[in-house]
Amino acid sequence: MAGTVKCLVWDLDDTLWQGTLLEDGEVHLPDEVRKVVIELDSRGILQSVASRNDHEHAWARLEAFGLAEYFVLPEIGWGAKSESVRRIADRLNFALTAMAFVDDRPAERAEVAFHLPDVRCYPAEQVLDLPELAEFTPATSTVDSRRRRQMYQAGFLREAERAAAPGPDEEFLRSLDLRMRIGRATGEELSRVEELTLRTSQMNATGVHYPDEVLRGLITDPRHEVLVVTLTDRFGPHGAVGVLLLERHPGLWHLKLLATSCRVVAYGAGATLLNWLADAAARSGVHLVADFRATERNRMMEIAYRFAGFEGLDEAPCPCAAVLAPTPEDTGLQRLHLVPGPRVVSTVMSVDAPDLSVPEGGPGTS
Repeated sequence: MAGTVKCLVWDLDDTLWQGTLLEDGEVHLPDEVRKVVIELDSRGILQSVASRNDHEHAWARLEAFGLAEYFVLPEIGWGAKSESVRRIADRLNFALTAMAFVDDRPAERAEVAFHLPDVRCYPAEQVLDLPELAEFTPATSTVDSRRRRQMYQAGFLREAERAAAPGPDEEFLRSLDLRMRIGRATGEELSRVEELTLRTSQMNATGVHYPDEVLRGLITDPRHEVLVVTLTDRFGPHGAVGVLLLERHPGLWHLKLLATSCRVVAYGAGATLLNWLADAAARSGVHLVADFRATERNRMMEIAYRFAGFEGLDEAPCPCAAVLAPTPEDTGLQRLHLVPGPRVVSTVMSVDAPDLSVPEGGPGTS
């Protein structure tokens, strides 16, 4: 089964720790198992719990071991473990193919495998070997991946506060003190950019993955802008949430890639980016042309472009069509055109961004 595991769900008794909590009273956590939990967390792999236990008693023991903070959305109770794993995946918005389950009991693994055949199941005897397996070894390690668990935990707090907040959503978003930073990518940030193009499907305008070596060439090309978007609020960082790849032509900026994380759609991040870019283009006196290639999952991105005012070049003919002559690689590609005007970038978040009319290293931000 291909793909990296994004969340490992642990059984507790005789799996995470040695002994049965309700029968033995005292249980032991081997240092080697603790190291596995910490190592997987450092790789950006989320971890949770599906255990038949009294929740209060088991959670208190995890806290006493100093491991409670490493587990998100724990399911400790008496229901079927397949249902626990399914609920965890649903809350995380992960495909079941990205989930794994470890348990000492063959019957429990069989129950999960029967109801959720896409979930990878492992016996407790294999726990110490998990970090050596390919599926637990992500291709890249970035600042964001190493703090993924903290970002998800902050996200759950945001969700809870949002659900309890009275009044319109716009008021709640203003209360978050959202701050977007758009910056030119550096060499250190390229792994974050590559990861975004790999992980983002619903909000990737072309479905194209740009490998590290291509990105390194583009950030040194004066005709291109590779921009990384990060977002923070009063709960903490959302991390890198967007990437833009822009090519400059006389009188025209060509938006070759726009990808944003699905995690920040509800905050209007995509619309904020497009409004900022349209406003910057208007101040620079250039047209915008954006690439879009339909995939099975990115219909939302086409809607975002259309809502921002982009039209097909065949719908609104202009000289831009001659500048961007099609190539054999353009099969299935649509080019959407916008004559920009001044925009209100956002009413719910502050935006710190470079002035694209100023060469890199020049003065000014907007």
